[in-house]
Amino acid sequence: MFVGREKELAFLESKYTVENGQLIVLYGRRRVGKTETLKEFCKNKPHVFFACRECTDKLQLRTFSEKMLKEDIPARRYISQFENWEQAFRSVTDLPSGDKKKLLIIDEFPYMCKGNASIPSVLQNLWDEILKDKNVMIVLCGSSMSFIEKELLSEKNPLYGRATGVYKMTEMDFYDAVKFFPDYSDTDKVIAYSVLGGIPHYLKQFDPKKSLAENIKNNILTKGCVLYSEVDFLLRQELRETPIYNSLIEAIALGNTKLNEISQKSLVDNTSKTSTYLRNLIQLGIVEREFSVDAGTKERANTNRGTYKLTDNFFRFWYAFVFANYSELEAGDIDGVFHYSVEPQLHQFASMPFEDVCRQYVRKLQQANALPFRYAHIGRWTGKTTVRDTSAPGGTRIAETEIDILAVSKSRNEYLVCECKFKNKPFSYSEYLDTIAKLTPQKEKADFYYALFSESGFENKIKEVDNNNKRLWLYKLSDIVSGKTDFNG
Repeated sequence: MFVGREKELAFLESKYTVENGQLIVLYGRRRVGKTETLKEFCKNKPHVFFACRECTDKLQLRTFSEKMLKEDIPARRYISQFENWEQAFRSVTDLPSGDKKKLLIIDEFPYMCKGNASIPSVLQNLWDEILKDKNVMIVLCGSSMSFIEKELLSEKNPLYGRATGVYKMTEMDFYDAVKFFPDYSDTDKVIAYSVLGGIPHYLKQFDPKKSLAENIKNNILTKGCVLYSEVDFLLRQELRETPIYNSLIEAIALGNTKLNEISQKSLVDNTSKTSTYLRNLIQLGIVEREFSVDAGTKERANTNRGTYKLTDNFFRFWYAFVFANYSELEAGDIDGVFHYSVEPQLHQFASMPFEDVCRQYVRKLQQANALPFRYAHIGRWTGKTTVRDTSAPGGTRIAETEIDILAVSKSRNEYLVCECKFKNKPFSYSEYLDTIAKLTPQKEKADFYYALFSESGFENKIKEVDNNNKRLWLYKLSDIVSGKTDFNG
């Protein structure tokens, strides 16, 4: 069953219906679902789908020729293989398609270029000379993001400026990911997302008919299963010096977010080297550098500022529980690792991904015009602000703190402060007071609104405040997970 990817399919369909030639570049990290999306797009369309291999140029050309010559094109009557890539690519104009577009998909295009660096030039010349004016659509797909961005799409590459569409596929959002587990409880849907993230290949490994605990034990913690060795396999495919990257990712997974902390915890010689390794992980879409939502250009340019976090939920889970208990799991102590290491921490582990789920929900609310204003910036806020302290004069003090989600209007005259609680207790009145105390100095010049998100509901005192406060919204877990935006009844 194919799930989600409506935006990607809509993009490809829009290009397919255009009359003139289309040269599309679709790329993204491994396992993100590019191939399956392209196969879904190709359904009921005449097409040729060629998957490149890591092999010599001669073998690549031979297998491509075999694929094309299986189609009813004139060349098949005279030859058994194209002599060169120019002839091979030119043959796309002879593909039988009736009144539909002639469609060629080249999957893992970087492998083809690796075997023959002149291929982009050959394709560029043909595109300029013939293909751009023909009713053809060529999709170049790749997982090597550094090659696509730094080589294929760069100014020095022959194909620069020729692409009529460039689409970077990212992982599924929460709302598509949980379609894999329709019968899970709302809480288990959030936890499953916190474990697997939005990578389709990972989501497919879980059996939706089995419990979350069974799936984690059988499909992650068991030696020999796909996800047990997935992280190691992916890193070895993409990077050298995997022991160093293992140390860096583990340090981040265990809560070290500052550059200096990561460097010290991973025992890398210095922060300069650490920064270089982290940039490589950022390019792979495994790590991201996060700044406070109000950070300026200078702060973002400073390599020592910002915090690092794993963008891939599964990597975060794997390093926290598999890598950390590798010896025990290699010995087969699956139940012991789950019972003593995973199970006691799993709910708390999901609290950070829950913030991301709530951020996605706020975006849904904006798209439905269900917010008090339209925000221009959204993200985590960190800095010094007023916090409650009953022992301090006046009951407050200035301290370093953070806001889970802060949405700010373009004029910066309106703020939406959001706090997220994923725990087995209701959102307390004390936590509510802590929330509204933050950013007190800015309240003189801006309008403030508040949104509270809670897995286990809210204390009655907060509900009483909500009934009398038109600037406060309470969202329970069922609202968030369902994506509900209509609260008019």
